[in-house]
Amino acid sequence: MARNATAKVSPRALLLLAGVALGVYALDQLSKYLVVLRLSEGDVVPLLNGVLELHFVRNPGAAFSLASGMTWIFSIIATGVVVIIVWFAGRIRSVAWSLVFGLLLGGVLGNLTDRLLREPGFGVGHVVDFVSTPWLIPAIYNVADMCIVSSMVLFMFLTIRGVGLDGKRMVAKRADDEQATPVRSSSDSSPAVPAEPES
Repeated sequence: MARNATAKVSPRALLLLAGVALGVYALDQLSKYLVVLRLSEGDVVPLLNGVLELHFVRNPGAAFSLASGMTWIFSIIATGVVVIIVWFAGRIRSVAWSLVFGLLLGGVLGNLTDRLLREPGFGVGHVVDFVSTPWLIPAIYNVADMCIVSSMVLFMFLTIRGVGLDGKRMVAKRADDEQATPVRSSSDSSPAVPAEPES
């Protein structure tokens, strides 16, 4: 408890988280701006011999065009995710976890911006999707979606390996705690025997 209470905020971890989030957000919004500027809704542009397609659609649902018609719910959920990440940011002292939350924050903010500012209105705006790989998954997505999924994959990897927010593996932390805890010997635990009075 004392160790957690005195743990300091890591400026490097916070800067990395903020930098990744800002980078993801900027790339997402710039790519959407160029797609809206250069393409008409429904346009399909094959790239790399059909391996990748630009397919401009406006998505009222969640990532990968799921659950259309629930835009308000996703706007509220996204806002809650942003608040939670900001609240947890001060506890992160690991580069890997900073990357996880930076990718997630940037992706969530990217799609949330669409839902708040794009047509048909505040909170119910349609997200701009334009990346299509039909040979891989039957969905159309964007930079924000890819970063959110990447953060979830990295989250699962770190969780399976038992890496905490401080960057230490749980097994190593338990070993450190055991070494820090003094072990009483059997002689220490035995009750003291009063000395016999001298005759």
